[in-house]
Amino acid sequence: MDHFDKRFQIAERSSSGRIIAIASAHHRLNYIHPFPDGNGRVSRLMSHAMALTAGIGGQGLWSVSRGLARGLTDRGEYKRMMDLADSPRRGDRDGRGNLSEAALKTFSEWFLKVTLDQITFSAKLFDLGGLDQLYRRLVADTVDYRCVPELISAVLRHGALERGDAQIVLKTSERTARNTLSILTAAGFLTSASPKTPVRLAFPLDYRERLFPNLFGGGDLPVER
Repeated sequence: MDHFDKRFQIAERSSSGRIIAIASAHHRLNYIHPFPDGNGRVSRLMSHAMALTAGIGGQGLWSVSRGLARGLTDRGEYKRMMDLADSPRRGDRDGRGNLSEAALKTFSEWFLKVTLDQITFSAKLFDLGGLDQLYRRLVADTVDYRCVPELISAVLRHGALERGDAQIVLKTSERTARNTLSILTAAGFLTSASPKTPVRLAFPLDYRERLFPNLFGGGDLPVER
């Protein structure tokens, strides 16, 4: 395990190295098998943590564990690919350790394809690219303030918005901006930690089908391989 830790510290030196290390470390930890039981669960947790460190974590929107369970072709693919990565070295040009470097490369490429497949599937499922238009249309139908959709778009674009900036976005008086924020907060479209902290977008459960039609029904579900 000390050697494992030392070797994978090298991957921290580059962003691409941190991503590739997720796949290779996943297999190598299972191969070391440091615990009598639960090594698979630990390796999946480790992969999740490494993805967060690499800046590609799903934040709950996608999971590499789900992809490994499903595979790209069938549910048995994960075990076959793990067995492949267990292959012994195939001659002097196949790495320097006991195991095949070529087999680990094949496994790592498969692992990253699974990851990308899950990201692509979840992106289509949530349709975040179309969320702005859906949310704008929703507030236009439910709130009788003409400029409200612009404020919603600004919060969605920036993630959070200082309350004082609402006046600039709406191009109106401070009082009107304050009233608009109060209306949107009361309706459940905006939320904040306190009455004075920045506002962020909320997702009222009553409108979940309109905001995420693919996720809750009513839309065309993306095809998952």
